[in-house]
Amino acid sequence: MNDLPDRVSDVIIFVGVTHSDLMNPLIGYWTAILSLFTAYVGLFGRAIGGRREFGGIMSKPWRMVALSLGALATFMWRSGQAGLPDFGRLTILDWTCLVIIAGCLQTMIVRLKRIVTALQNGAR
Repeated sequence: MNDLPDRVSDVIIFVGVTHSDLMNPLIGYWTAILSLFTAYVGLFGRAIGGRREFGGIMSKPWRMVALSLGALATFMWRSGQAGLPDFGRLTILDWTCLVIIAGCLQTMIVRLKRIVTALQNGAR
């Protein structure tokens, strides 16, 4: 019962950030999609007879930490408490979501490798 609300919250949070006009919508949507895939790869092991995988650097808690730090940095720079950095066409939240996307890809690879290894070891 824990997984369904987590998946819904992933979509709501990242799509909400996407529609804040503080970032590129395409990057935000890809972040939401890859967050879902990351969670489903973890559940995939369980679905095929193995165990649920939680490994990788961008599990749900770390995605939320990264997004929170990006949102805090955006707030600080937009409120005028610090000089506005020049990131070209990408905003702080764009870069934050790109880091999350890269981390999700790494996490999916780690989880898939662990699932395959566990299934190979179980088949012996």
